Amino acid sequence: MILKYRITGIVLLLSSLTLKAQSEFSFVQMCDTQLGMGGYAHDVKTFRQAVKQINALDADFVVICGDLVNDASDSSYADFKSIREGFTLPSYLVSGNHDVGNVPNDTSLQYYRKTIGKDYYRFRHKKHAFVVTNTQLWKVRVENESEKHDQWVKKTIKKQKKEQYPTFVLGHYPLYTEDPEEADHYYNLPDTTRKQLLELFVDNNVAAYLSGHTHKLTVNQYRQIQMVSGETTSKNFDERPMGFRLWQVSADTIKHHFVPLELPKED
Repeated sequence: MILKYRITGIVLLLSSLTLKAQSEFSFVQMCDTQLGMGGYAHDVKTFRQAVKQINALDADFVVICGDLVNDASDSSYADFKSIREGFTLPSYLVSGNHDVGNVPNDTSLQYYRKTIGKDYYRFRHKKHAFVVTNTQLWKVRVENESEKHDQWVKKTIKKQKKEQYPTFVLGHYPLYTEDPEEADHYYNLPDTTRKQLLELFVDNNVAAYLSGHTHKLTVNQYRQIQMVSGETTSKNFDERPMGFRLWQVSADTIKHHFVPLELPKED
């Protein structure tokens, strides 16, 4: 009987360890590849180097948090897509203000959707949900687009909680840069929208909000939510080295660390 209990205990322990291992994963957060921001040839080179380094990691996928290019055009997007095809792991894209315009319209949105793909969508990975948003539709109100986007985001995030999926929200603009009560400025979302989103995130099991746009490391914690705008591969305004963030996720922890680009000293 004692042997039976011991065997049962061992089986349960192994099952628990297996389930834990199955729920662990890592992914890469890139920000503002923005071909043309730091010099076109430079940004092409750094993006290619990032792809090379990310392929060498044991990561499950990569997300790029907006501003894929500096000036949206057939040629810049062709270069972006050509380099992106070098990834040996899945990559998910977020639209930024340089991709859809500071004030999006039907033309700019349709161009992005036709050339790059959906500007908001959801994917799942190992019992976690990733909700990709178009923050430009929050930054400014766009007729026939912002309301549709708002309703989709609310419905999708609430659904993840109902189905017990911890959620990562991906955007381009950070909700705020220093304080949730700060005044509206170029690098954050409008106060009313920001407060509505923080309430939505807190109430619906959002674990982290990943963004770009600031071109400097911006890390905040709001209740249970980690909020991170990371370093870029184009140009940083805080003199930090260029690179990306590697996120490691398990059943009980979510953490991230910086990985610098390995570039010759003259760069």
